[in-house]
Amino acid sequence: MGFNPILNSFLRWEKETPGFIFLRQPVNGTWQEWTYRQAGDEIRKMAAGLQAMSLPAHSNVAILSKNCAHWLMADLAIMMAGFVSVPLYANISAGSINQILEHSESKAIFIGKLDEYEKQKEGIPLFTQKISLDFYGIQEGERVSEWITTKKPIEKIYPWQPDELLTIMYTSGTTGKPKGVMFTSSAFSHVSQIMMDYLQRVSPLPPHPRLFSYLPLCHIAERDITEVLGCLTGASISFVESLDTFARDLASVQPQLFFGVPRIWARFREKILEKIPQKKLSRLLKIPGVRSLVRLVLKKKLGLAKALLTISGAAPMPMSLLLWFDDLGIRVREIYGMTENCAVSHGNQMRLKYGTAGEIMPHTEYRFTADHEILTRHPALMMGYYKEPEMTTSVFTEDGFLKTGDCGTTDPDGFLTITGRVKDIFKTDKGKYVSPSPIEMRLVKNTDIGQVCVVGMGLPQPIALVVLSETGRQKTKDEIRHSLLQARDETNHLVEDYEKLKKVIILVYDWTVENGLMTPTLKVKRNEVEKVFSPSYHVWYAHEETVIWGD
Repeated sequence: MGFNPILNSFLRWEKETPGFIFLRQPVNGTWQEWTYRQAGDEIRKMAAGLQAMSLPAHSNVAILSKNCAHWLMADLAIMMAGFVSVPLYANISAGSINQILEHSESKAIFIGKLDEYEKQKEGIPLFTQKISLDFYGIQEGERVSEWITTKKPIEKIYPWQPDELLTIMYTSGTTGKPKGVMFTSSAFSHVSQIMMDYLQRVSPLPPHPRLFSYLPLCHIAERDITEVLGCLTGASISFVESLDTFARDLASVQPQLFFGVPRIWARFREKILEKIPQKKLSRLLKIPGVRSLVRLVLKKKLGLAKALLTISGAAPMPMSLLLWFDDLGIRVREIYGMTENCAVSHGNQMRLKYGTAGEIMPHTEYRFTADHEILTRHPALMMGYYKEPEMTTSVFTEDGFLKTGDCGTTDPDGFLTITGRVKDIFKTDKGKYVSPSPIEMRLVKNTDIGQVCVVGMGLPQPIALVVLSETGRQKTKDEIRHSLLQARDETNHLVEDYEKLKKVIILVYDWTVENGLMTPTLKVKRNEVEKVFSPSYHVWYAHEETVIWGD
């Protein structure tokens, strides 16, 4: 079979538990299911279809689709056929699709579950052959349904070698153009071992656990958890049908492991507080007997009643939010990593310390530079950036440590705290350098704030750009003004004089993936926010009010 931990794990369960449910896809509210045997048969036929296209050996094959059962089947088929997968974010523009497919020279592309394909398809170059995962309605080029009907399953699976290029993962990027991060098969073998060791330390999953996939599978952390861990443990993997059915689907699945980003956890809190005001919830959680019932009901409604492990990553989670969930009996463990180190660096493990990214993960090394940048090293680091040798050299030290671009500190117990991005630090016109992340983390303790970006390049003092949460939008202007003034003042008491916020600007529309102000993993694209709003900074700064409603 060769050396491919994802594929080899799938083949093991296909042989040992062929009748166990591998994939669950909701369609119009009804779950469609594939056993390991059924999925294996379809994957082999998809691999046969790929080989029949006479692509050059080791060709790059892209996947453009939202998370779905056929995303995993397409990726496993690419592996079986001996090609290199290039997953794309499902909601990117035609221009970005063209940029990535041109750069990667992808010879074919699987087109799957999409919302706006008509706007995206013009980005696919003529040299990239189209393959439709037509289970989801799009029918262009080769059709997988015809392959499944007419092709014979391949018998010989490509024998992967440890150091062969397995996949190219283009970063969503909070700055600059996407970069193609290359991983070998052996990188995922190392990740598999780290994840199993981590689970043994924290909360071992039962045999064939239930997993729930909704964050983009072309994001490294989701791919690690859904595809790598899912295949490793012989999991049953359920997908979300749409954003509108997310709550319904999650509550139906009740997964045993749940991974979210801070924005998702904040939305959970917002939805609960829409039904139960904070004062009432706090009162109920203080009543003996009622507390346990309230916790159980809310966890069940969220879909987390059976979760043995709840994780947050991609960005630091505010301490206030962590403690809020802890009061509900949900202990969220923060982890830290990035695409280039295969999402492996630190994590809260046997010991948990809220407000930190945890301790160094098994089989991993780290250190800091003189200016507090975090460096990491382990066998799962990327090979480098595709077609970018100089850029690759620039992010590695001479002894093989990866420069993460993140700044941090460790406490005496070895717990890491992320203090910001090296490139996010800005200088005020007083010549003082400000790291915005710690200030933002203090501000979002206020539940009226949904999104925040602290800026100040060229201003005497920083200002905060704010998007209100759903809770905040229910309040009057006077109530919001008072709330945000209080948040500003509380924050200013805790920072240096040159970091004190001068103004709070309330912006009228959300920052979203669609308008280009957030990454697909719901992190603010600081550079893009600055491009949009920086022309107004000096006008806002000169305004007589402290809390200002912006454009």
